[in-house]
Amino acid sequence: MAVTAQMVKELREMTGSGMMDCKKALVEADGDMDQAVEILKEKGLAKAEKKAGRIAAMGLVRTAFSEDGKTAAIVEVNSETDFVAKNAEFIEFVEKLAALALDAESNDMEAFKAMPFDDTTVGEALTAMIAKIGEKLSIRRIEKASGEVMSSYIHGGGTIGVIVAADGADNDDNKAALKNIVMQVAAMNPQYVSRDEISEDELANIRKITLESALNDPFSLPKPILNGLLDKAADGVWGQEDVDILTEKRADKGFNFNYLPNFLSEEARTKLAGLAVVAKMEIAENKIFNGLVDGRVSKQLKETCLLDQTYVRAEDGKQTVAQYLASVDPSLSLTKVIRFEVGEGIEKKEENFAEEVAAQMAGK
Repeated sequence: MAVTAQMVKELREMTGSGMMDCKKALVEADGDMDQAVEILKEKGLAKAEKKAGRIAAMGLVRTAFSEDGKTAAIVEVNSETDFVAKNAEFIEFVEKLAALALDAESNDMEAFKAMPFDDTTVGEALTAMIAKIGEKLSIRRIEKASGEVMSSYIHGGGTIGVIVAADGADNDDNKAALKNIVMQVAAMNPQYVSRDEISEDELANIRKITLESALNDPFSLPKPILNGLLDKAADGVWGQEDVDILTEKRADKGFNFNYLPNFLSEEARTKLAGLAVVAKMEIAENKIFNGLVDGRVSKQLKETCLLDQTYVRAEDGKQTVAQYLASVDPSLSLTKVIRFEVGEGIEKKEENFAEEVAAQMAGK
């Protein structure tokens, strides 16, 4: 059967595939429209499989709300390049997925891909989109939140998405407060809402890491402990040149000891850190050292726990997020915070444009 331009146009409208792909499929199917559709699906799947090993670390984050505004969903869809993330059809696809995620029963990706999408499934629609765009695409994750008061924020055109849910009165003041909080979350990237979310094991691990970090940077240790380690280093551990430098600087009453590492050899600094690690048990029992570690842990928790963070719009520069929320409405309580950043945790491929062009030229 002869393939007409009208048949190609009709197949393109049905599948969204390229003109030449549609023409070839119709020729192969001898004009049978249904068979041509199946051929395009098969070829799209084959293309998707070929792209499966590529790294997709760009893409978009989008959010969607239920009609009553009490439930919100967020989705991250990855692409290989930033160009695709600006494609109108890709953006519409991601927005539809976010709306569909409102009906998802869980965050399970396989179950989500099996959900109906237009006249197909999410997974099949993704395969068709891969075939059309020509890049590896991946629906990486979805999540939902519900609350009496909700807010969301999309930053950078879709590189970061945040949803915040809270219990409290659904009024303008509380909505405005949550709008400020979603922007705080986007900018400051807290790992927890409050310290209550941190288990004893996690807290112990944070303290252990902080302790080890302090030992590996002996010049940050309290002065009495540091001086004891320096005495040990000068007593046969360091070379004579470094010992002489230490003696000279100790004799100089106007010398700022914080700059001592700049005058010592790398070998001397490494050996000093080694002495600190060897004396770990002894140092760990020192009250001054424990105070230093506790202070560093507390500072870290203030940075990673949302309610402990300094509110970015605080007029006094000191007000915490918890204090800000209490000033708006003492009964306003955060129940869930979700933050998606495109590509976070994905090892991105380092691109070298000159090398890529050279390789393509060599291939010809």
